[in-house]
Amino acid sequence: MPDDLILINPWICDFAAYDLWSKPLGLLTLATFLRNRGFRIHLIDCLDVHHPGMNSFPSLRRPVRRAYGTGKFFKERVQKPEALRHVPRSYNRYGICEQLFIEEVRAVENPAAVLVTSLMSYWYPGVKRVISLVKDIHPGTPVLLGGIYARLCREHAMRESGADVVVSQADTGDFSMLLSALGSFGVDSKSSARSFSYPSFDLLRKLDYVCLQTSSGCPFRCHYCGSRFLNPGFSRRDPLDVLEEILFWHGERGVEDFAFYDDALLAGFESHLRVLLDHMVKKKLSVRFHTPNALHVREITPSAARLLFASGFETIRLGLETSDARLHSDLDGKVGPGEFEEAIENLASAGFDRKGIGAYVLAGLPGQSVESVAETVKHVLQLGATPCLAEYSPVPHTPLWPKAVSSSEYDLVSEPLFHNNTLLPCWSEKERRRFEEIKRETVRILHNRG
Repeated sequence: MPDDLILINPWICDFAAYDLWSKPLGLLTLATFLRNRGFRIHLIDCLDVHHPGMNSFPSLRRPVRRAYGTGKFFKERVQKPEALRHVPRSYNRYGICEQLFIEEVRAVENPAAVLVTSLMSYWYPGVKRVISLVKDIHPGTPVLLGGIYARLCREHAMRESGADVVVSQADTGDFSMLLSALGSFGVDSKSSARSFSYPSFDLLRKLDYVCLQTSSGCPFRCHYCGSRFLNPGFSRRDPLDVLEEILFWHGERGVEDFAFYDDALLAGFESHLRVLLDHMVKKKLSVRFHTPNALHVREITPSAARLLFASGFETIRLGLETSDARLHSDLDGKVGPGEFEEAIENLASAGFDRKGIGAYVLAGLPGQSVESVAETVKHVLQLGATPCLAEYSPVPHTPLWPKAVSSSEYDLVSEPLFHNNTLLPCWSEKERRRFEEIKRETVRILHNRG
């Protein structure tokens, strides 16, 4: 008999959360790996907006779902952690009700192990609660924690999460560290006739969309980004393999929306993404592509823009971050003079609606002025594009981390809750108030623009 493993995507505990093509791609990739090695997998997705059991809780408002599979999560107000008591906003647990989670964990008798993933470092209260409940229901069953929080804040996770093992090493692609950890508890993989190549999206109740990753890591070295620490190397898949993955989900499950999770989707465009998109154009499939992770503007040539449009790209997000040339020079060097403007023109000439072109604008960076943010927003609006304000979250192990620590009034080193971008932890209270004015004014302008 195959061993049973429970894989858990935990709740989000935060002031706000939104499903912008948010799926646990790493956990689903791991699920495929383990299924191919003979394990029987039970996935519990605490963020499942389609869980039928939620119909039994009419007091909870149904989450509004929007175009292309995005939308809100179920949410329930919970007590704020002591460290965040000073924040004048409600704190919520996003996802299914705790009762449903308990029922799903109990439904798996005698699991060999429980594997929990994690995302943002400041979402760890959801991780901690999941592990606590699992240990109450299945005492003695080993619980292994992996994911971003486990990697970025290993010592904190070992001390606070309650997991028996924190898997914090870089993924080598063969999950050797995980298998070794399972083996230490007597859980060994077995032979299996199953051989499947793609992340196990079939374990989800309903497929609104599928997330794709054509590459791992990033060749850029942005000082505020944790990609280089989490994925030290940069490798790319065969574009024809990615094509087969798209064809599989479109043909087998009728999926029409695909979101790219690449950190550098357009890197080496001619030999990589162009190959995939040329085939997509020839196939004439009814699919839409979305880029929640920013595209590097330098790679958007007139030819590339035309191919993006022809192959079905619907949601375009550009990595502008700031129009302040000094900040770019210090932080990333990925946008030179005139390159952002040229990218907008190329996309518009290819057929994209300027209003539909989003540009991420970072706010709250240590040493950044609020007026710099306001000028960047103004610049994006003048070009007819849409500014997408993104508050900076300090990320351990990044080049900017020491400056963030020294500039913040919060103890970023000891308490990951203070990494929460809602706090704008590297700005003063005066700067935060001014930024709220900028946000309100931006919303007003975008609403009037229609």
